[in-house]
Amino acid sequence: MRAILRTPGGHLLTIKRVRPGWAPYWVLPGGGVEPEDRSLEEALLREVREELGGDAVIDSLFHVADGQYYYLGRIHAWDPALRTGPEFADPARGEYLVEEVPVSRLAEIDLKPEVVAELLAVRLIV
Repeated sequence: MRAILRTPGGHLLTIKRVRPGWAPYWVLPGGGVEPEDRSLEEALLREVREELGGDAVIDSLFHVADGQYYYLGRIHAWDPALRTGPEFADPARGEYLVEEVPVSRLAEIDLKPEVVAELLAVRLIV
């Protein structure tokens, strides 16, 4: 599952992936369900804490594609210094840069997966 998080400024909070040998691309925070997670939403909130160092509010389910659940939510504060997880300590995995992207600029970045990027570009631009 993945979180589509709006910031107080109305931007989308993303993770820019910079990997050796790859062009940069952006993903939404999220991941898998752990045995201790009691629900998809609880798992997603845990993933947001791990990947962004912040607490989010999940508002609603946005889309389901290829078994992946995308939830709309909000985040008011985050601190990448508080992130946890082995991926952040392994330089071979590249960089995980937390980045706010204005919704009006979604078409300018390579947000993965493309199907969700297209839906967001249509449904979130106001």
